[in-house]
Amino acid sequence: MNRREFVGTTTAALAAAAHPGLAQWSKPTRGFPEKELQRDPYVENSPISSYQWAPASAHEAFRDMKFGARIHWGIYSIWHRGPESWPFLDMSFDDRQKYNSLYKTWNPAAFDANAWMDVFQDSGMKMFAFTSKHHDGFSMFDTRTKVKNRANWTVQGGPEIEPCDLAYSIRETPFRRDIVKELCDAAHRRDIKIDLYFSHPDWYDADFRPYVVHPLQVPSSAQLLTPDDLARTRRTFGANAVIVTDPTDATAARMMKRHRSQLCELLTNYGKIDMLCLDMCLGPRVWPALRETIMKLRELQPHVMLRNRGIGNYGDYYTPERVVPGSKDASDKPWFCIYPLGTDFSYEPDASRYKGTGWIVQNLVETVAKGGGLMIGVGPSSSGAFHPEAIKQMKGAGTWLKVNGGAIFATRPREGTNWSEGNIIYYTRSKDGRFTYAILTKWPGTQITLASVRPKPGSEITLLGGETALSWSFDSDRGTKVTFPENLYQASNRPCEYAWCLKMEMVDQ
Repeated sequence: MNRREFVGTTTAALAAAAHPGLAQWSKPTRGFPEKELQRDPYVENSPISSYQWAPASAHEAFRDMKFGARIHWGIYSIWHRGPESWPFLDMSFDDRQKYNSLYKTWNPAAFDANAWMDVFQDSGMKMFAFTSKHHDGFSMFDTRTKVKNRANWTVQGGPEIEPCDLAYSIRETPFRRDIVKELCDAAHRRDIKIDLYFSHPDWYDADFRPYVVHPLQVPSSAQLLTPDDLARTRRTFGANAVIVTDPTDATAARMMKRHRSQLCELLTNYGKIDMLCLDMCLGPRVWPALRETIMKLRELQPHVMLRNRGIGNYGDYYTPERVVPGSKDASDKPWFCIYPLGTDFSYEPDASRYKGTGWIVQNLVETVAKGGGLMIGVGPSSSGAFHPEAIKQMKGAGTWLKVNGGAIFATRPREGTNWSEGNIIYYTRSKDGRFTYAILTKWPGTQITLASVRPKPGSEITLLGGETALSWSFDSDRGTKVTFPENLYQASNRPCEYAWCLKMEMVDQ
């Protein structure tokens, strides 16, 4: 099959060829607005009977965290041409060959795992997510696995697969230090939860062709890719798709062995890992092997929370990306919004593109009120240092949380639609239901009426960070009216910026 034949096949025909029974595999809609969720129709909706999700204690701890950082960092930070490693797919063959050799120059002199964790701790964060391996295949940890085949993009006669014997990892760089280990060790010392991102596909290892949107495609791509991924591949490469030989059964087996070995390394060599942030999918041909890998991971660390991408309902949590769900949803799994503080999840050199502490606070309040949490995306430069403006904005959120963390951490959403009143008042509650917090994202003036709450008679309503109880009254028709003292009319007298939290003891339900 030549390039033009590959891209000229209709989407409908490709879908039929890949999945003749696609309609009967479709999953019921869960109604959760994760716009970036990869649909995997070949993954059974109900996991096999021997499968166990992470235990309730892990889910509870996940729901308590609320706030963290999401760090994308790798050799793509050297060139910094766009979001993470994605620009690789648009590069010329010459640049792809150069990119795959960038690891030989990787030497981030400013990297300091303890300094990173100090920033996260000062920012009030309870967790961080880090890219152990992105789609480009470069491992930011000391993997003992080896790549046996890779693309030579500039060989005479066009790109072709060549043999190699390379880990393609941090240990083959001038830096040589295991970044994942240093980060995990520093996090464990501070009791910061750890989430390791891991991409299922691998663009360096030619054994992984042609899954998702791999730069090497094959004549049988229509049978190996999902319809969504095949359409995405056609949109990405158009008439320039590089077609190489089909993977054999032995190739697929070697691919899945390396994939499993790397994930097992992450759950074996770095102590307790709280979450694995899996990404993308590998398609129906290798799903049985991937399912066995997930079962093995459960044996190694039964408590680890797995993101659902690529494994469907075998996952434990969702991550809506670059979007805050429009309403509180009855999701059967916990979730974190992942949203870049700058332009993308990797390094942003332009200080003006960071969204600000106020943006962090607003989105944190809204996601927590809806039952989720917020991971803000921040990437360091190629030297290993975060932008000073990013640090300033994150620490600003930490200052706010020192006053208002009681309304955020280890809280739960109120029942039904009572998570907000308009777009100014958001609510959370203590896990035992005794206290409700009203978070005001705009200063209300002299008083405010809370229509959906009824405090316990004789109890106090306090402003978090304030020194005195506030005057309040309850009216069954209007709700609870809270009056603020004159000294708070001046912004400089208030306990914080951006949003203000009222704590109320509730009438027993």
